[in-house]
Amino acid sequence: MGHDIYGVNKEGKEIAYARFSMGNYNATILYSLLEADKYYAGVSGSGDWSTFSIQQIEKALNEYKQLYKNGDTQNWDLKQILDFIQNCLATAKKEESVKVYFG
Repeated sequence: MGHDIYGVNKEGKEIAYARFSMGNYNATILYSLLEADKYYAGVSGSGDWSTFSIQQIEKALNEYKQLYKNGDTQNWDLKQILDFIQNCLATAKKEESVKVYFG
C-alpha cells in the first residue's frame, strides 16, 4: 500500500509521478496543495481521477513556494512534490489542463 500519484497528458501518457509509502505523512502535502483532500484514503489514494486547470496548478505551485521557499532539495519528498507540480504545470500550459490519478 502507498500513494502512487500520476499526472497524465491528454493522450494518457505519464508526465508526472509521486510515490509515498502508506505511513509517509508528506503525501498529505501534495493532496493539500492540489486541494484534493477528498482523494486521500489514508494508506493510499482513493483510486480516482481529477482534472486540474492551469490556474489550479499555478495556485498549488505558488502555495508550495510560499510554504517551502522553493523547497529543500535535500528533502526527497519536497523535491518530488515540486517536480510533480512543475511537470503538471508544463503539461497544463500546453494542453489547458492535466489529469491526475490518486492511487
